[in-house]
Amino acid sequence: MYWISCANKDRAIASSFGAAVGLILIVSGASSKVLAATASKYRASQYRELGLSYQQQERYSLAIRAMKKSVELDPENIMGRVNLGWVQHLAGKDNAASQSLWQAIDRNPVSVPALNALGIVNLVTGNLAAAVAVHLWAAILQPKDEVAYYNLSLAFERLRLYEWAIATAKSAATLEPHNPHPLVASAIAYWEVGDRDRAKLAYQQAQNLDSRYSDRTFLPNLKKAGFSQSQIQKAEQVCSGNVHQKKN
Repeated sequence: MYWISCANKDRAIASSFGAAVGLILIVSGASSKVLAATASKYRASQYRELGLSYQQQERYSLAIRAMKKSVELDPENIMGRVNLGWVQHLAGKDNAASQSLWQAIDRNPVSVPALNALGIVNLVTGNLAAAVAVHLWAAILQPKDEVAYYNLSLAFERLRLYEWAIATAKSAATLEPHNPHPLVASAIAYWEVGDRDRAKLAYQQAQNLDSRYSDRTFLPNLKKAGFSQSQIQKAEQVCSGNVHQKKN
């Protein structure tokens, strides 16, 4: 009986030891995975910083390569995908940009930065209905989002919904009073409805914020702010105070 009792104790000890070893291995494996994931995210952040640095230098090919690596290392990081989509847009690769931004939105449908970036891509590529839909969703999610209202104004103006263009431009100007772009957007919308006085007043306010808008040769830079060529020409008309034939 004593032998049997000792044997049972030995088996119990062995079983407990095996369980302990197994638990240690499980914890160790989990810890290794956590450490690996943390290291991967850290490397991804380094690649994002590198990509942003290249983007500021307008070295877009290198920026895209770095941003892609960051997404590969940390695929669930939404801003990583937004950064990739944005630099692809800056490089003129709007189809790739749209794909990257949709992947971000698929993972987080309420990401305002992703929605705004996609809306801008849609706007500059002429997909105006999609730009309106995306920016409206962004404005609903974040009512104090100047970017959404500003780009809605440009989209509505191109759709000839001038009253809506004026209303959204005013909202953008209120939310970001030191930015001349919404004022120029409202000026061209007023111009289109024949309200020359308000158009000139809005444009004068933009000039007060940035004197470069007094120089017509500076206005092509509005393309970087989402203006179409037709809208730039309208801004030139307001700037000069001369009425030219409308060009759509």
